[in-house]
Amino acid sequence: MPLRLFLTSGDLMADRRFEFARDLQLKGDLAAAADLLEQTIELAPNFTSAWFTLGEICAQLGERDKAIAAFRKSRESDPSDQHGAHLHLMRLGDAQLSEMPKAYVQALFDQYAPRFEHVLINDLGYRAPSLIFKAVVAARVAAKKPALFKRAIDLGCGTGLAAAAFAKQVDQFIGIDLSPGMVKEARATGLYAELDVADMIEGLRSRSDGSANLVVAADAFVYLPDLAPVLSEARRVLAPGGVLAFTLETHDGSGIVLGEGLRYAHSAEYVRDTMAQAGFKLLTLEQASPRTENNEPVRGLVVVAEKT
Repeated sequence: MPLRLFLTSGDLMADRRFEFARDLQLKGDLAAAADLLEQTIELAPNFTSAWFTLGEICAQLGERDKAIAAFRKSRESDPSDQHGAHLHLMRLGDAQLSEMPKAYVQALFDQYAPRFEHVLINDLGYRAPSLIFKAVVAARVAAKKPALFKRAIDLGCGTGLAAAAFAKQVDQFIGIDLSPGMVKEARATGLYAELDVADMIEGLRSRSDGSANLVVAADAFVYLPDLAPVLSEARRVLAPGGVLAFTLETHDGSGIVLGEGLRYAHSAEYVRDTMAQAGFKLLTLEQASPRTENNEPVRGLVVVAEKT
């Protein structure tokens, strides 16, 4: 995973104490780490990284109220919430399920960009692009239509793995990603005619009606809770008969949950209902694992739909 985000306190002594506390945390001495962080915060009361780490440790220790208080302070000291304290507050039941802070997603993937492909492919067995490719080809064959597309939009394009999977099927690829670091990596591939630094919905809104024949999102919708807005925009930009294909994480319950990995998981029932409401004809909805984590396959779905 990416290097851990660190926001300096501006106080050298406080920063050094934070580093010692992190070492203690990594060694498993959580109580000592928490004590040192509390001392650190006395030196630098608005030290975002210290508050966030204290929240993590208190949560590990089962001290829910203290964890909530620390995560709230982290968010207050950095309103953009680059650490993603709001996600932890959702996990702790202190905040309702809602969108991820954009600054968190951007910071996460900007750090991740240089190592993204190596970690995903070599460490996590990432297979979302190939799952989407195979599902799209199978759906087109079943419909007796060619799996060839004039223009495609790659949502949350990352470093370009989905575009690489479809390179022989698509004449022109447009990539959209919130992370400038990811867009820089994608540009180096030469696979994209255009690249936009924007979130998925904003990026789609900049595109004209019926301008795409294929929209793909490989493991990108796991960063969205409610899929309705992005599905609505995807349908608008697709030409009649255009295809939408994506992967998701899933769970056994209903609706949407925020998982331990701080990604949203959507139930199959939710996907069916939301796709129908958005006006898509569902062609494929199958269980498929997009990658491995902690030596276990992540539960997921691969979805293919058509604009009728």
